[in-house]
Amino acid sequence: MSIKDLTQKSFSVLIIRSFGVLLLFSFTLFITNFYSAENVGRYDFVRSTLMVLGGLCLMGTNQSIIYYSGLLNARKSIESIRIIYFKMLKIIFTLSLFILVLFLTFFNKKIINDIFSNEESYSLILKTILTLAFFTLTMLNIDTIRALKKTIMSEMYRSLFRYLPVFIFAIILLQTNNEIFLIEAYLLGFLLLSLFSSIMVYRLLKKLDKPNDKSETFTVKEIFKTSSPMALSAIAYFIMQSIDIIILSIYEGFDQIAYYSVSVKLAMVITLALMSVNIVIAPRIAEIFENQNMKDLQQLVKHSTRIIFLMSVCVLSIFFFFSEEILSLFGHDYIIAKNALLFLLAAQFFNAISGPGAIYLNMTRRQKTLNKILVFGLIINISLNFYLIPTEGINGAAMATLISLIIWNTITTIIIYSKDKIKIFLT
Repeated sequence: MSIKDLTQKSFSVLIIRSFGVLLLFSFTLFITNFYSAENVGRYDFVRSTLMVLGGLCLMGTNQSIIYYSGLLNARKSIESIRIIYFKMLKIIFTLSLFILVLFLTFFNKKIINDIFSNEESYSLILKTILTLAFFTLTMLNIDTIRALKKTIMSEMYRSLFRYLPVFIFAIILLQTNNEIFLIEAYLLGFLLLSLFSSIMVYRLLKKLDKPNDKSETFTVKEIFKTSSPMALSAIAYFIMQSIDIIILSIYEGFDQIAYYSVSVKLAMVITLALMSVNIVIAPRIAEIFENQNMKDLQQLVKHSTRIIFLMSVCVLSIFFFFSEEILSLFGHDYIIAKNALLFLLAAQFFNAISGPGAIYLNMTRRQKTLNKILVFGLIINISLNFYLIPTEGINGAAMATLISLIIWNTITTIIIYSKDKIKIFLT
């Protein structure tokens, strides 16, 4: 892949993701200005819980199907992706049912509500778990569409369609004085998304040649063996993105969660460049590594890191110098999250200059190495959250994110260079 092709494809994905971010922030502006902070906090609590539990149920299938697409393309056997997809469905539906049964069997209303010191916690978590199958199916479908080289359509689902239903429902709820049902509206959106994305995947798979005797075959056990290490990485990453909000809910009210969540969403804009480039290069990394062309691999990573940096630095500068003005758009009370936002912006800047380290390890059969790094980073993150949040509140949560991200990205960079002599850090 030439630097021109990489730039063009990354920029196309970035444009779609930018529209997605615009939609997300329009929705966030809408609910923060017209819904109570407690309602917004409930929404962010459910969203964070869904990400963590969804990562468990996905078991890395959404990541590994990208790996398999690169591997099968290199082996001229892409038709085998059809069999892999349906076996992955068995995995995610089985795990979704398992978590529901586990929750209903071992957790009661009093235990959950006492843990979070809130009478609504059990109800919110139960609703989230009942939606897991639809959420995980949606996320697997999005990356399956991407694996079948429909990157733009995949990003339409990931960045635009993902937020459109809840935005429409939220407007209707406000007009009908039913704001209390915001959570149900958010979760209902994934039922609709799972249905439409499944139709799209079915049509794409139908266009492939039918598997034959020469096609690659993989058992559920083999798929699980490939996916599970990626799952641990994804789960650790999801938890690092969400655990601060969950721990905040133990020590602070839903209003503080709302203020902090806005700063998290703003800081995550910086990751647009990283995610856009990763989406383009992930299957390519797997393909080049399979052919052991390390020179081309270094060039791909080098160009990718530079593109990520250039795309990120402009947005970061605007958010840094105008943080108070931007936060005030969500409501005057949200300015309280200014310092937290600055810490989170610093974290995402370091993330940008560190390059595509996580995706590199996932696509080069180093999933277990990435697992160890992220689990170590997660332990540090959780420990720092419990240590800093009781005294520093939302600023402590942001500092925990910054410190843990610097540590695990640094370790990733060192390990990749020591193993493959590939420099992923900005040079």
